[in-house]
Amino acid sequence: MPGRIVVGVDGSEESAAALRWAVEEAKLRDARVEAVHAWSFVPMTTTADSGLVPMAWTESTEMLTATHEAAARVAEEQVESVLGAGHGVDVSLVQGDASDALLETAKGADLLVVGNRGRGALKEMLLGSTSGRVADHAPCPVVVVRAHGAG
Repeated sequence: MPGRIVVGVDGSEESAAALRWAVEEAKLRDARVEAVHAWSFVPMTTTADSGLVPMAWTESTEMLTATHEAAARVAEEQVESVLGAGHGVDVSLVQGDASDALLETAKGADLLVVGNRGRGALKEMLLGSTSGRVADHAPCPVVVVRAHGAG
């Protein structure tokens, strides 16, 4: 049974570098690659109700569907732009926090690969860091890939 490498993608150059690295590593290991894109939906309220009454259920459902479709498009387009058509990478969408999505998907994986934006120690401490959190809590080894020219 081939191994599995999970890689986070979010449309950034850092995640593109992580995806390229994961695919090259998968060739060496004869493993399959699963690209994970996390997305969020925040229900909207109308300006008239000051947030007390949410949008109609049907409108909220339509927005949820549109947000999901946009997230799928971003993930698929990034994988195809980095690897070309017929890439063979499985693309998964997970609704929620990126760190949580990656940690959950990495269960049973051989390796988790993420990009690093390299914002600097102070900003990462204040804002949190997906790469730092998954490195601390992942159920498998983690590789953090920096994009060329990053920090």
